[in-house]
Amino acid sequence: MLSLFRDCEMPLIRTIAGMESQGMKINPEMLKSAGEELDTQIAKLEAEVFQEAGATFNINSPKQLGEVLFETMGIPYPKKTKGKNKYSTAADVLEKLEEDYPVVSKVLMFRKASKLKSTYVDGLLGLIGSDGRIHPHFNQTVAATGRLSCTEPNLQNIPIRDENGRNIRKAFMVSEPENVFVGSDYSQIELRLMAALSGDPVLLEAFRTGEDIHRLTASRVFDIPMEDVTPLDRSRAKAVNFGVIYGMSGFGLSENLGITRKDAQRYIDDYFEKHQAVKDYLDRQVEIGKENFEVKTIMGRIRQIPEFKSRRYMDQQLAARLAMNSPIQGTAADLIKIAMVRVHNRLKREGLQARLILQDHDELLIEAKEDEVEAVKAILEREMKGAANLAVPLEIDMHTGTNWYEAK
Repeated sequence: MLSLFRDCEMPLIRTIAGMESQGMKINPEMLKSAGEELDTQIAKLEAEVFQEAGATFNINSPKQLGEVLFETMGIPYPKKTKGKNKYSTAADVLEKLEEDYPVVSKVLMFRKASKLKSTYVDGLLGLIGSDGRIHPHFNQTVAATGRLSCTEPNLQNIPIRDENGRNIRKAFMVSEPENVFVGSDYSQIELRLMAALSGDPVLLEAFRTGEDIHRLTASRVFDIPMEDVTPLDRSRAKAVNFGVIYGMSGFGLSENLGITRKDAQRYIDDYFEKHQAVKDYLDRQVEIGKENFEVKTIMGRIRQIPEFKSRRYMDQQLAARLAMNSPIQGTAADLIKIAMVRVHNRLKREGLQARLILQDHDELLIEAKEDEVEAVKAILEREMKGAANLAVPLEIDMHTGTNWYEAK
């Protein structure tokens, strides 16, 4: 792992130090406004839950919530056994019920809104520095996959598809009126890596020719002509594509798609039948894991998997999933770190005032003067795509804006 240490992790320290000291400007008034909207939603949802339950209680108390849902309201408990606190009200339990019971859906929305308010409104307001900026910490050695983690605050967890999350992202803005954010993220990086690592000829050809990979999977796995693939077919195929990467079982995919376990298993079996090279690659990683109790990324980063030593079935299943996914997710982590160093160094070398200010999983965010935007885009294009020489091209999507939401 010497070259990974020397060429990736050590140079990254300067890049991260620059990002942490630069920080991101935030508009506290916009944040307070987003908080007020959340307070209104939380109060409304709470009142609706109480009305449907016919009682007032502490929604945040798992014990009280379990008793109200499963005893007072008589909703059938979706698990065969009860725990020592009787009923679990964990998200995975409630999600099984939300479609049939509106009150459960409202409880989940209440929780989501409450978390956003406490973590990303109240929490962020308390972290604004005297310079009007948030200065998050980026940690190189926390996530087992090798990914950067972000704390105080964790900016990688603000939801993008949720309107409340979008309103919070809009509060992160450029620090000068003439500045612009340039956001750039890798396109389908893990699927591209699976194609490159497995050498699957169909996937390699699809990425080289710019084919829509999810439409292609839908056509092949569901036996439908490409032109007849519907948005629903494509969405299901997308779940299959990512399910395969994460070592998902038929049970996991059935839960994800809301279909029978038999149908889900058939999708996975059909996928492997059509993509034998992917199956061979994933099986090989599991064998390597069993033999060495570890797997490696392309760059040589090691993910230790001591669960392979366990005799428990659940531990063995977890170990197999980690062995399949870690080389792919870990290589994606290595690539974005290498790209960060390259981008940071190029900005400095070319004497630009633009600065890298955030890494959010597969995305980099740069703040630049308007007259530097084209130069910044060219640097991102060259350095992110050139982070590794693989059997498939690395592609990126770029966006600009005056706040973080617009630049995604």
